Amino acid sequence: MTQKNKIIHPGIFRAYDIRGIVGEELTDESIYALGQAIGSTVIEAGEKRIVLGRDGRLSGPVLSRALAAGLCSAGCDVIDIGIVPTPLLYYATHVMDTRSGVMLTGSHNPSNYNGLKMVIAGKTLAEEGIQDLYQRIIHNQFLEGRGEICELDIIERYITRVVRDVQIARPLKIVVDAGNGVAGAIVPDLFRRMGCTVHELFCEVDGHFPNHHPDPSQPENLKDLIKAVKNTEADIGLAFDGDGDRLGVVTSQGEIIWPDRQLMLFAKSILTHHPGAKIIYDVKCTSHLAKVIHAAGGVPIMWKTGHSLIKSKLAETQALLAGEMSGHIFFKDRWYGFDDAIYAGARLLEILSEGSDDSDVLFKKIPNSVNTPELKIYVDENEKFLLMDKLVKSAHFSSAEIVTIDGLRVNFADGWGLVRPSNTTPCLVLRFEAETQIILEKIQTLFRDYLLLLKPDLVLPF
Repeated sequence: MTQKNKIIHPGIFRAYDIRGIVGEELTDESIYALGQAIGSTVIEAGEKRIVLGRDGRLSGPVLSRALAAGLCSAGCDVIDIGIVPTPLLYYATHVMDTRSGVMLTGSHNPSNYNGLKMVIAGKTLAEEGIQDLYQRIIHNQFLEGRGEICELDIIERYITRVVRDVQIARPLKIVVDAGNGVAGAIVPDLFRRMGCTVHELFCEVDGHFPNHHPDPSQPENLKDLIKAVKNTEADIGLAFDGDGDRLGVVTSQGEIIWPDRQLMLFAKSILTHHPGAKIIYDVKCTSHLAKVIHAAGGVPIMWKTGHSLIKSKLAETQALLAGEMSGHIFFKDRWYGFDDAIYAGARLLEILSEGSDDSDVLFKKIPNSVNTPELKIYVDENEKFLLMDKLVKSAHFSSAEIVTIDGLRVNFADGWGLVRPSNTTPCLVLRFEAETQIILEKIQTLFRDYLLLLKPDLVLPF
C-alpha cells in the first residue's frame, strides 16, 4: 500500500459528496490531500479562485484550515466565507468572480462526521467526478502553486437578495427549528426582515446537536416543531437540516408536509407564470405530483434520487423547479437552480401569504394518498447492487408500468412500489403508495414475495 493509499480512505468517496468519520476517515492529512486534488481540478478547469465555507460542526475550524492549505498548494486562491449554510456557498459561486466552491459539511450525519460538497466551474461534482479526486490522490497527480486566502462576509448580501426577491402579502407568524444547525444563524433574521413574526427553536449553532438530530426527513425530529406551532398558534413551521439545504414543513395543525407535496404547491405557483415549464422530481415522489404538474400545464420529469444528480438534470433540461423526497428543493425560477431550503422556505411563505387560507387548509387542497415512509433493508454494500440487478431481471408485474432509471419502480393503476439501492448506506430503500391501505398491502406483498424468492433470509421492514 502506498503512502497516499494510507492517508485516504476509499469509502469516503460517495455518489453525491465526500463523507466520513472525523479522526478516522477524515484527518488533517486526508483533508489536505483532498484540497490538493480539488485545487488541481479547479485550475485545470480554467478557474483560479474557489469559495470555501463550513457548517457549525466542532471539527470545522481545524479541517477548514487544512483544506484551505491544500487548495492553496495547488495554486488556488481561496475566498473563505466562514460559517454559513451550504446554499450560501452555492450563492457565492454565482455572484463572485469564480464558479467554484467547496463546502465543509456533515449535513445531517452524526456529529462525529464531516464531509465535502463541491462545485467546480459551475458544475456539481458527483459520481465519476468524485472518484476522479480519489484517483488523483492515490496517483499523486497534483499541480503546484502558491494561492492566497482572503475572508469575505456573504451573509448580508444573500439576505438582501432574498428579501428583495420574495414578498409576503400579509403578516405571518412562523416557527423555525434549525436543530442547532448553521441555518439558525441566518434564517430568523431573514424571515423577520421579510415581515414575519418568528418563534425560534434551537437556532443557536451547536455542533453537539443537543436537542435533536438536524434531519427534517425523520418525523421524530419534528416533534418539538409540531408542539411549538400548536402552542404559539403559528401559521406554519419550518425545519432545516444541519447545513440548510433541506426543508421540513409542518402546518398550523401539526401535519407534516413531505417534500413531494411541497413540490405540488411550488409547481402550481410557477406554472401560473410559466406554462409549459419542466418540473423534475425523484423516483421516490408521489404519483400525484406528475398529475398535478400535467393539470397545471407543466411537463413532469422523473429522475434519479440524489441532490447532485437532480441538479445536473435541472441544468440539462432547463427546468424551472426540481426536488426530491429528502427535502432538497431547487428553484431556477427567480433563483439560481441550486438546492436551497432557506429560499424554498421563503417562497412557501410568499405563497401562503397570497391567500386567506391557513397552511392546513392550503395543503388539504393538495392531493394525498396512503403511503409509507422510506423503508430500508440492510444488506452488504456489494450485495445491494447484485440483488437489485437480479430483481430487475426476474420480477414480472402484469399490467404495470416499469421504471428502471433508479432501481425498480412499478406503477400500477391504483398505486406503486419502489426498491432502489441507496448510494449512501449499505441498504435497499423501498417506498409504497396506493389509493387505499388494502391496495398498499397488496403491492407490498408482491414485492415481498419477489425479494424473498431472491434471498429468503432478508429481514424485511414490512
